[in-house]
Amino acid sequence: MEYNTQRTRLHLPEYGRNIQQLVERCKELPTKEERNEMAAAIVDFMGQRNPHLRDEENYKHKLWDHLFILAEYDLDVDAPYPFPTREELAQKPNKMEYPKLQGDYKFYGKSILQLIDKAIELEDGEEKEALIEVIANNMKKSYNVYNKEHVQDEVIFRHLKELSENRLDLTSIDSLEKSRIYYSANKNKNQKNNPKKRFNNHNKNRKR
Repeated sequence: MEYNTQRTRLHLPEYGRNIQQLVERCKELPTKEERNEMAAAIVDFMGQRNPHLRDEENYKHKLWDHLFILAEYDLDVDAPYPFPTREELAQKPNKMEYPKLQGDYKFYGKSILQLIDKAIELEDGEEKEALIEVIANNMKKSYNVYNKEHVQDEVIFRHLKELSENRLDLTSIDSLEKSRIYYSANKNKNQKNNPKKRFNNHNKNRKR
């Protein structure tokens, strides 16, 4: 009886020992034509055994790379793709750059940064002022949800200045409740919650 500890190490365990043995047999074939034919058959078999790989981009290329790994980077065949080297596969990926929003501001989310960039690009005017107020209101909502506490508007104004590198400023108003966005939103909300008031307003409009 042969134990797994006495067998050769599986280079890619997900393919199993049978496929690895086929690869080892392929390496022993005397002619390149025979090796080419068997290598192509093994790759097809690997794809059948792992159908989920078909959903990935360039899955055929990946299967041929896996074949070469199973062969311990020593397989003399004509492959449709260049084989990777040990050094290439052992190379660690480059460190990913973290998004700009980190630390104290991560709860605002990437969409806030995109809105800030959009507001900076706009020319001075009502549209820009309205967008800045929308940004500040959304920042306040995000802050309250994340920190589970009420935040003063002056804190939001300060964060907005820092995130926009001092290019967006709302310090000219005392609070967000005095902004046009807040007033308009609450006016519509009050009308929806007060059917009688809506009815009276409708009658006034009809009389006019």
